[in-house]
Amino acid sequence: MTGDLAAAGRELTHQIGTFPKDRPVTPVVELIATAAHRTTGPDGMFRSRASDATVREYLDEASALKGLLLLNIQPGRADFLPEVQAYEHWLAEPDVGVALDPEWAVEPGVVPGQKFGRTTGAELDGVAVYLGELARTRHLPDKIMAYHQVAASIVRDEAGLRAHPGVSAVKIVDGIGSAGAKKATWKTLMATKPPHVQPGFKLFFQEDTRHGAALMTPAEVLSLTPAPAYVVYE
Repeated sequence: MTGDLAAAGRELTHQIGTFPKDRPVTPVVELIATAAHRTTGPDGMFRSRASDATVREYLDEASALKGLLLLNIQPGRADFLPEVQAYEHWLAEPDVGVALDPEWAVEPGVVPGQKFGRTTGAELDGVAVYLGELARTRHLPDKIMAYHQVAASIVRDEAGLRAHPGVSAVKIVDGIGSAGAKKATWKTLMATKPPHVQPGFKLFFQEDTRHGAALMTPAEVLSLTPAPAYVVYE
């Protein structure tokens, strides 16, 4: 969601209404809580963190929609785990999870946006261990831990991400372009998805239709194999 949150919430409700009514749908709001930047920042990590006031605003909108809030993490040169832990007081809420964006997790010497970042299954697993323990000790519902992936190189050794009690992992395929291109990316990236991870699919209103292609319909999205459990619109 960007801009007017209430208007974005109405648009989200509209999009949900275009999907079949034969199964329940939970609205999810994603906030880029840790945002990667091209400038170093005060600690040299090329990222900034959202204020508590901003997180509260987005959580209030998610609550108004009777949905969930995912804190999107673009870590820049930082590691994922400390960036997630920085929001522990928010993750202690029952309706807050995380969405990790390794495209923006760059190595020392690399400026975010110059080339794709990457992560490993082991690093994702470290976040999952932390979230599972948080859910256990705080007596919380399962924590959603989504991770975005635009290309195979973005997540190495994905099998290192194991199943953990208290964590629902989701792999969101971020391929951009025509329906044909997106389906090809989906097929490639689903091949490495661990069995315990749910499939997710992302649609881009502008990037997917930039060259005259039509945005994939809900029926087209749900016809993918496996069928996405989580659908993102941006």
